[in-house]
Amino acid sequence: MSKIKVFSSAGAASGEYEIAEGLLTLDKGQQAVKDVVTATLNARRAGTASTLSKGEVAGSGKKPWKQKGSGRARVGTKRNPIWRGGGVAFGPKPRDFGQKVNRKVVQLAFRRALSEKIANGTLLVIEEFGVNEIKTKPVVDLLKKLGLAESTVLMIDTEVTENLAMSARNLQNVMVDHVAGLDVYSILRFKNLLVTRAAMEGIKARLDGGNASC
Repeated sequence: MSKIKVFSSAGAASGEYEIAEGLLTLDKGQQAVKDVVTATLNARRAGTASTLSKGEVAGSGKKPWKQKGSGRARVGTKRNPIWRGGGVAFGPKPRDFGQKVNRKVVQLAFRRALSEKIANGTLLVIEEFGVNEIKTKPVVDLLKKLGLAESTVLMIDTEVTENLAMSARNLQNVMVDHVAGLDVYSILRFKNLLVTRAAMEGIKARLDGGNASC
């Protein structure tokens, strides 16, 4: 059994959370992690870059001068790519950069990324994480008390409240999200992972064979 440190909402140690070794993977999955992260980042690309080909550029299609006898290079149209103001040859067009990743590959990548967090001791469990007012200081103080002053993602099992979202939004290296939104990229992007006990049950279910999104 792997053990994860558990803290109270005040930041005091309150026990350990056990997770079966069979749910973790450390001996394989590096390539799966790379593939899933690449697919995630590609899916986020806008893909809106667009240029005009010579057939789309405004202007006459008339031949500027006759083919022979002028002493100048032959040219068919002012819109050709080698002229200033002409079209772009093989330029980018709007496209979808999304990549399909096998479900089992995503599941393996999720297990590997989360297993490393647990092995490194950078995944902590908190009994609950509630904010009664919109104030950043309590969030900062709690993270400092837990030794998570660096980049951290806070995972909760309930809907992200306005109080919590507003209190954490000014913290540059902190993200708050519902456990259902936890993906491989988020696990790797942030150094630390702070999860409520209830949210940890959801993660445990995903490790046990549930769906894992990219």
